[in-house]
Amino acid sequence: MKDEFDAMWVEKREQLSMERLAKMSGLSEDELLALVEYGALTPTNPDEAQYTFAQHWVMSIKTAGRLRHAFDLEPNALALTLSLIERIRDLQDELRKLRVTIPHRSG
Repeated sequence: MKDEFDAMWVEKREQLSMERLAKMSGLSEDELLALVEYGALTPTNPDEAQYTFAQHWVMSIKTAGRLRHAFDLEPNALALTLSLIERIRDLQDELRKLRVTIPHRSG
């Protein structure tokens, strides 16, 4: 059965609470907090008691959550996984931007 959050639309400027991000990802709030402590997940308000997160984390966290459960990853392995997922996402975004700026050759 699909998770109710799979089809949820998240506004670009919307900030997500840790509770909401946990529900969307399938990770516990403690697991999310561990990711913050490892530096793999960055809250938009790191100096406040109640963290909030930018919406761009949703897809990466959901993927990390699925991998966490599939492979029973420890917190440090989950942090590394999330860091690599984010790096891949950044590289894919960069590649898309480059493809737009480079003229296509007709062959």
